[in-house]
Amino acid sequence: MAFNFGTPSGTSGTAAATAAPAGGFGGFGTTSTTAGSAFSFSTPANTGTTGFFGSTQNKGFGFGTGFGTTTGTSTGLGTGLGTGLGFGGFNTQQQQQQQQTTLGGLFSQPTQAPAQSNQLINTASALSAPTLLGDERDAILAKWNQLQAFWGTGKGYFNNNIPPVEFTLENPFCRFKAVGYSCMPNNKDEDGLVVLVFNKKETDIRSQQQQLVESLHKVLGGNQTLTVNVEGIKTLPDDQTEVVIYVVERSPNGTSRRVPATTLYAHFEQTNIKTQLQQLGVTLSMTRTELSPAQIKQLLQNPPAGVDPIIWEQAKVDNPDSEKLIPVPMVGFKELLRRLKVQDQMTKQHQTRLDIISEDIGELQKNQTTTMAKIAQYKRKLMDLSHRTLQVLIKQEIQRKSGYAIQADEEQLRVQLDTIQGELNAPTQFKGRLNELMSQIRMQNHFGAVKSEERYYIDGDLLREIKQHLKQQQEGLSHLISIIKDDLEDIKLVEHGLNETIHIRGGIFS
Repeated sequence: MAFNFGTPSGTSGTAAATAAPAGGFGGFGTTSTTAGSAFSFSTPANTGTTGFFGSTQNKGFGFGTGFGTTTGTSTGLGTGLGTGLGFGGFNTQQQQQQQQTTLGGLFSQPTQAPAQSNQLINTASALSAPTLLGDERDAILAKWNQLQAFWGTGKGYFNNNIPPVEFTLENPFCRFKAVGYSCMPNNKDEDGLVVLVFNKKETDIRSQQQQLVESLHKVLGGNQTLTVNVEGIKTLPDDQTEVVIYVVERSPNGTSRRVPATTLYAHFEQTNIKTQLQQLGVTLSMTRTELSPAQIKQLLQNPPAGVDPIIWEQAKVDNPDSEKLIPVPMVGFKELLRRLKVQDQMTKQHQTRLDIISEDIGELQKNQTTTMAKIAQYKRKLMDLSHRTLQVLIKQEIQRKSGYAIQADEEQLRVQLDTIQGELNAPTQFKGRLNELMSQIRMQNHFGAVKSEERYYIDGDLLREIKQHLKQQQEGLSHLISIIKDDLEDIKLVEHGLNETIHIRGGIFS
């Protein structure tokens, strides 16, 4: 089948084989014939638990290692980098591998029709018409098999000559299934982002980040032209930590570039390199690259194993953001618990970030208040300096013009000033209005001094919150009163029962 939740028997989750490198590890000279992993719902080689945002799990969904582009010639990490920039940063060596050219486990459809047909017939026989006992007990056995199939566990016996059917969570009759949504990564292969999941806490990883970078550099051969960089560190459930890294390669002429994610992942998947990573505490490694439109279309067209096509189609219709989210099947309580833990972890991270933002906003508000006070102070100082400067200019101009007759422009300016002064002194003009305003200000000051009553105004939102709080308190009191009444009635019943018992015993003794 195109999709599966775990590695089916007789098939492999990857469409490539890894050839052991000849000799010890010497930089990137060692070659690997590892082709890209086939895209499926099974985890390649490693097992572990990580977040559902761009991650894979033993029985989960992930955007693991590409879509299994296999070729006849496998090129080591040296070839992918040395030829790209035109300098021998890595040794190049190639090995030929006899391998069928396919598109991996997802796009190559193996012919398993007879086996699937027999499995379906046996499952139908176990659920509807078992012939194990040959009497009415077979009907009870059929109901028991149906219950096991609905639950997704157990074995269905139906015939003495045929092995029982193994019921798993992937069977189409399992009821504990749902469809959620996961974010699709938007990073390109050229970004070189590779995710390493460590079985350590985030605090341990951050405290030993420099030692971790040095250890990964040694895993890459200690080549001086390579630099390991940490893109981000994120906490995962079950005391695990996700570390996103990328490697930068520098050429002798001063240029540099990032190592492609698929090339770096292929190197990490070599047997000896994977052993070294496991010694560092790595439980899972994968690339973080975006999916092509063709891959997304192929993924959405075929429902995963055990998922009803109608439910899958409805999940695609209900997708809140088809550009960023992709449907993900959730099979069993373990998968639901994993997503719940990841959701709780993400909620804690969001809350932590909100707390940091709130603290920053509070600090900015304090800085704004201080800045506004300083601006007002500087404005007053500027006004004072402007008046002083004007006085100096007046005195300087008087001294400069002393002994000279009044000029025409000065006479014109004097006329304008006299006109303005006359308008201000006119009773019906500005002076009357200014006097009226001054009287109103004096009256307000007088009433303010006499009546020192303070008034408070409550914001509308705060008032609504107070009303809601009081309403909840009232409801709580009402509920408490009803409980007390019920308890009093129960006490009355108990007293009544005790009185009847006493009367009965008294009659017996009498």
